[in-house]
Amino acid sequence: MAAKDLYEKDFYKVLGASNSDDQAAIKRKYRALVKDLHPDTQHGDASKEEKFKAVSEAYEILSDAKKRAEYDEARSLYERGGFRAPMGGGQPGGDFNDMFGGGNPQDIFANLFGGGRRGPRKGQDLQTEATITFRESIVGTTLDLRLATDRGAAQNITARVPAGVNDGAKIRVKGKGAPGEAGPGDLFILLHVKPHPVFGRKGENLTMTLPITFSEAALGADIKFPTLSGDDVTVRIAPGTSNGRTLRVKGRGVTKGSTTGDLLVSVDVQVPQRVDGKALEALKVFAEETAHENVRADLILKAKI
Repeated sequence: MAAKDLYEKDFYKVLGASNSDDQAAIKRKYRALVKDLHPDTQHGDASKEEKFKAVSEAYEILSDAKKRAEYDEARSLYERGGFRAPMGGGQPGGDFNDMFGGGNPQDIFANLFGGGRRGPRKGQDLQTEATITFRESIVGTTLDLRLATDRGAAQNITARVPAGVNDGAKIRVKGKGAPGEAGPGDLFILLHVKPHPVFGRKGENLTMTLPITFSEAALGADIKFPTLSGDDVTVRIAPGTSNGRTLRVKGRGVTKGSTTGDLLVSVDVQVPQRVDGKALEALKVFAEETAHENVRADLILKAKI
């Protein structure tokens, strides 16, 4: 895009803003516009897609304090007539040279849009993926990766996965990206965590479902079961515990830094598929003795509201 095209544009007008608006106001007006103009919502509306590009271009400049200040200076000079195109192959008008130290529009706006001269650059950052177990995501692990390079060779990478990472987390290995004049870039590893057959995760808490029998739920019991760390804990089931009740075991969750979550245990009352003999007779007696209790009374009352 030519420099003249850039300084003639009124980016404030594109956003429906003014040059007295602060950065927060500029951001609000930009968000209000892109909400209705984003290409994902327009289904091929070419005019709105063009407006979206114009809004994005304006926000790129006005959201950056340094770029905005440079744009404001150049725009102000242009509106006063001092920002002129070269005549007969010469330099721009005197006012422009005075303000920008003898520069020209192409140089000024190349810098404004990030296209000015730059020093040596670091190499490109690279990304790969790795899958770890649920247990490894909780306690941490070390990855040994073998990555192919652009020259067809392979390099061995060792990366430490900290304790408590989530599925979809990225870890960075400094200096293991592509080579560059100012040194290599970094390698980012996207982590996938395999689900566990027993344990789950909710924030920094671990979760699990604990099956108990009908009699344990009705009469109460002390039940021992293993944790993710390998040792056993015992929870007390109170008499009359209902299905789905959650019990909390303190300090048996995810440890991150100086904090540790809990283990949330959801009770699952198991009903036998078949009952015979004395157990069947005992259940019949139980049913007769508790026939006066209507466990659905509250449901029926609420359903009529």
